Amino acid sequence: LSGSSARKLRRSGANLLGGRALRFTLFPLVSAEIPDFDLHRALNNGLLPRHYLVADPSKRIQSYIGDYLQQEIVEEAIVRQLDAFTRFLQVAALSNTEIVNYTNIAQDCGVSAKTVKEYFSILEETLLGFYLPAYTKVIKRKLIQSPKFYYFDVAIPNHLLHRKTLQPGTDIYGHALEHFVVQELRAFVSYTFGADKIMNYWRTLDNKYEVDVLVCDALTNKVDVAIEVKSADHVVSSDTKGLKAFSEEHPETKLILLSMEERPRMLNGIEVWPITQFLQKLWSGKVLD
Repeated sequence: LSGSSARKLRRSGANLLGGRALRFTLFPLVSAEIPDFDLHRALNNGLLPRHYLVADPSKRIQSYIGDYLQQEIVEEAIVRQLDAFTRFLQVAALSNTEIVNYTNIAQDCGVSAKTVKEYFSILEETLLGFYLPAYTKVIKRKLIQSPKFYYFDVAIPNHLLHRKTLQPGTDIYGHALEHFVVQELRAFVSYTFGADKIMNYWRTLDNKYEVDVLVCDALTNKVDVAIEVKSADHVVSSDTKGLKAFSEEHPETKLILLSMEERPRMLNGIEVWPITQFLQKLWSGKVLD
């Protein structure tokens, strides 16, 4: 269930058959479900089936967002100021893959920070977006505590911002690539491990070091794998600084750097993988166990 139906179930405290029903989340398509998977198409079209499979999904995405605003927000009277909420969707798209700053977003939307928090809750409860929490276990360096935010599908923020076709080598393409990897990992972790594993990101308080995504044991908080995503077709030593800093505090963690390179290799003790080959390893069970 998505949209207001999912929100109603949460808010009403539905007993879901007295605890006898299992909860299972269905995500957009993943690479393993698509023959001849095209990464560039996925970043531009998104991975909802009706969007990925057409040459130009812009009208379908526009209809999808319009239906969401009309049927889930207006008709259910979830927000009072539709104009402000519509503006919020665009500002949230600008903040997609970034650490959430409620105050700054509130200023851009012309509403209070409290209202912005409520708007994010609406996106989360209607399954249109999700938080990636910060990893907060301090070992040596002080860490940022605030979460990042992602729309549930990689194409949504780019459409909200009226961006044209994403081109490799641009910052926007890099953000979309990171979003896609997080989206893919989120589906894999949920389908494979359920609630036994969780995902975080890691960034030091001084902003010197960051790792895009961690996959951790939910019970022990042990980090199984740390993954950094780069859109470059050739990565260098400086691209590994975040992973190396993380490894100083978590020496047992597997370190992976994803890029647009053509072949896997090792760099400073870190596995460098072409993204498409990594996805094949991931879904064949060779990355996490």
